[in-house]
Amino acid sequence: MKMKIILFLFCLLFATVAFAQRGTISNEPQNYSFTTHEAHATYTPMSQEKSVLGGTSYTSGQGERPVTEFPQAEAVSLGAYAREIKKDHAQLKKAPVVWVN
Repeated sequence: MKMKIILFLFCLLFATVAFAQRGTISNEPQNYSFTTHEAHATYTPMSQEKSVLGGTSYTSGQGERPVTEFPQAEAVSLGAYAREIKKDHAQLKKAPVVWVN
């Protein structure tokens, strides 16, 4: 019985809060006006390039190295990997007690 009264009071409180908020919101539409900045869309000449490296010397090169110059790990098949995992799992220490409900 006491729980029903507490639940009723909470519902009454929340309904009062909901109706109180309804009075503060206006139903009138709000018109927004955005300012435009015409200078953002104009063409301007590019500025001079600036070095970010400071006084150090910088060298660069062009070209591509073939993939064969980079060491590649040999791909392991999924079946071989699964067999290795199963073998490692079989060697793990088992629990001494097994609980069955």
